[in-house]
Amino acid sequence: MRYISTVCCILFVLGAFCCLLLDAAAQTVATTAADVASKPTLRVVTYNIHHGEARDRKFDYERLASTIARLAPDVVALQEVDKQTKRASGIDQAAELGQRLEMNHVFGNALYYAGGEYGEAILSRFPLQDAKAHHLPYAFGNEPRTALEVTVRPDNGLPDFVLVGTHLCHQSEATRVGQAKELDALFASRKDYPVILAGDLNARPSSAPMKVLLGENWIDAVAPKSRIDYILLRKSDPWEIVETKIVREPIVSDHDPILTVLRWKGSEQTR
Repeated sequence: MRYISTVCCILFVLGAFCCLLLDAAAQTVATTAADVASKPTLRVVTYNIHHGEARDRKFDYERLASTIARLAPDVVALQEVDKQTKRASGIDQAAELGQRLEMNHVFGNALYYAGGEYGEAILSRFPLQDAKAHHLPYAFGNEPRTALEVTVRPDNGLPDFVLVGTHLCHQSEATRVGQAKELDALFASRKDYPVILAGDLNARPSSAPMKVLLGENWIDAVAPKSRIDYILLRKSDPWEIVETKIVREPIVSDHDPILTVLRWKGSEQTR
């Protein structure tokens, strides 16, 4: 009887110890999950706005701004943006949308057109600095294209990062390959900041230009839904893709806006 009692006591102690271990493990898992969930996030949108002209042929900036606002973006890369052209009635579209959305804005010239300019724009609810337009290589007879680079300075614990908005050639696969190589050379190995590349690349996921970008250095955050509009992340930057959404909008532009929500897994930055 004494032996059985001793064994029962030992089993009771072991059981209690195991319960304590399981409880501690559960608390550790819960704490880790809470820590991950508390990491700052970034809402990135890319949108080709067809020089502001909708499919019903209206230039309705309130409707366009509302379409973007519904996605609650932190940063937006816009393609096919007019600045003071005759077809857009002299409107500076980046400034107009920035004002309506209460976001900072920068414009990058790709070419001069119809008494004004045409190119890329970036909107941000965070401060922007060091904007630069990189003119991409193109063949004679093709439309000039640019990559608009800007440093974004968040105030929510995210590190400063570089956002690049671009629109590759729609006329030539060879030109797109050359432009993809230029983008990769400019931004894939930068050491100062994380880099996000967003825009209308006019290339399917399995095409030669995308093989240049996705071969070694970049991740497609929109996959497997990608068609020709992309948000690309460098493999070396510690982002987690939380969500990607393609918003069906058949009237406002001939493209749909794309939203990707990212969570930063690196160290947080304080100001």
